[in-house]
Amino acid sequence: MIKSYWTSCLLVFGMAGAGYQTAISINDTVISQSPPKDIPPFSAHTPTATPRIELLTSGTATSLRGLSVVSDQVIWVSGSKGQVGRSIDGGKTWQWTTVKGFEKRDFRDIEAFDEKTAVITAIAEPANILKTTDGGLTWKTVFTDSTKGMFLDAMDFVDKKRGIVVGDPINDTVFFATTKDGGNTWKKLDKVAVKVQPGEAFFAASGTNIRYHTHGSFTLVSGGKASRLINPFEIVPLDIIQGREMTGANSIALRGSRAVIVAGDFENPKDTTQNCLISTGNLKEWQAPTTRPHGYRSCVVFTGDEQLITCGLTGVDISTDGGNNWTQISTEGFHVCQQAKKGKTVFLAGGNGKIGKLVE
Repeated sequence: MIKSYWTSCLLVFGMAGAGYQTAISINDTVISQSPPKDIPPFSAHTPTATPRIELLTSGTATSLRGLSVVSDQVIWVSGSKGQVGRSIDGGKTWQWTTVKGFEKRDFRDIEAFDEKTAVITAIAEPANILKTTDGGLTWKTVFTDSTKGMFLDAMDFVDKKRGIVVGDPINDTVFFATTKDGGNTWKKLDKVAVKVQPGEAFFAASGTNIRYHTHGSFTLVSGGKASRLINPFEIVPLDIIQGREMTGANSIALRGSRAVIVAGDFENPKDTTQNCLISTGNLKEWQAPTTRPHGYRSCVVFTGDEQLITCGLTGVDISTDGGNNWTQISTEGFHVCQQAKKGKTVFLAGGNGKIGKLVE
């Protein structure tokens, strides 16, 4: 069983119209401000501009893997050492919170709904999910599972009410839980019994290996010693790097009938071997891009119909042709990237409390 957030696994549940039924404490607060660097402009939506990353802040003692961008102004991040960060001014200033009682825990994923409300997942045992409704001043534990081997990898919401969380296999069976009330309560999905192959599990790398859908199904990627695509009708092995514990798929991005998967070898982050797959046919046919991302990549998201951004340990790449060709725009490492749900700004987060954005 793979506990590392690096482990990738490709499970896809969620072809349209069918699918599996599947997933107070007071805090110390510090305000910090780090002015943006004066960097020439860029927009993910204007491919003719020169793409660049603007560093917003760094130096906070936490590795950030959770990122939820509510709007161009409201951004939430979560990470190690019990840290949660929030900005309500587009990243100019940040409020950092250490969640009491969770000072040694790692919040690998976060889903925020507005400037006051957010849900976070904590690893490993016991598995916890917490929620705040006052901007992170207080947090309530809304889910706990002390089962040996529990490790929550990623979470996704289709709207403000319905969400799913996936965890590493317990007795070779994938763990899922879902919520219908915005994360206030969670129900384990005992009906679903998705079995994994030996050494196959999930990476809690960026919270983007699972995508929930409006019709109740979802798309999930898994990896490690096996990396597969799973939908309600079949399980398809993927032609992507795999075979060792720290290899495999980390993230999947969906837009219409298009899909892009990024992967890599965490122990050899500069290696570009089989680190990306693209599909233009509703997840049925996959191919490698003409020009691959430049190394291990832990997250990928669409920023337009043909535009994508991906990030990882060795830098940031963008594509303006649906993922077929990738151009490296920065060698600065980040773990996760997200575009605003209500807006266009793209933010990134990584080690040492580092947060950046794509600018124009």
